Amino acid sequence: MIKYNKIKLDFDDRAIFNDFSLEIVKGEKVVLLGKSGLGKSSLFGLILGFIQPKSGKVLFDGAPVDEHTIWHVRQNVAFVDQDVSIGDYKVSDWFSFVAGIKSNHSLNFGEERVNELMDFFELSHDLLDKDISALSGGERQRVAIIVSVLLSRRVFLLDEVTSALDKNLKKKTADFFIGREDWTVVSISHDAVWLDNPNVKVFDLEKKAWKQ
Repeated sequence: MIKYNKIKLDFDDRAIFNDFSLEIVKGEKVVLLGKSGLGKSSLFGLILGFIQPKSGKVLFDGAPVDEHTIWHVRQNVAFVDQDVSIGDYKVSDWFSFVAGIKSNHSLNFGEERVNELMDFFELSHDLLDKDISALSGGERQRVAIIVSVLLSRRVFLLDEVTSALDKNLKKKTADFFIGREDWTVVSISHDAVWLDNPNVKVFDLEKKAWKQ
């Protein structure tokens, strides 16, 4: 599914990865663990084609991520950033904008489905009429999660998506993603709801090894 093969990556003459390899199998739920600066977010940038390795290969579905395959990758991967940089729209307008993109015309962005997800993630329907800039961090995170689910992708890259949520919503959100056998989920998180779940594999970036 996702394979990093002997990756070398430098930023400002500082080595981030040197001969780094990691494979994530279809359907796995994986947490990337490590302090800031170890390259957790860079691994997402590499698979999405935003960052190019100095050497080595990143593969998705067995094919190298390059200019010929990046459209396939991005059509199958949902990325939710902890900063939730999704512009200054009304929430309802943001949903309409994403639904109106040509490649999303076949997806279900209908009112019933949106309301179902709003209810699950404990967001008031009145929120749809609010500006995204007026939302709390936790509300923005949940709006971004809902959009990622509506996009019907099969791979989810989640960067600290539960960091601004309360204890109940942290668990509810983590369980939502972990419970879907058909989804491959890679999460950057320090939350126990991810790290202590027996169905999640934890990769320690500092040790470059799976935690036992």
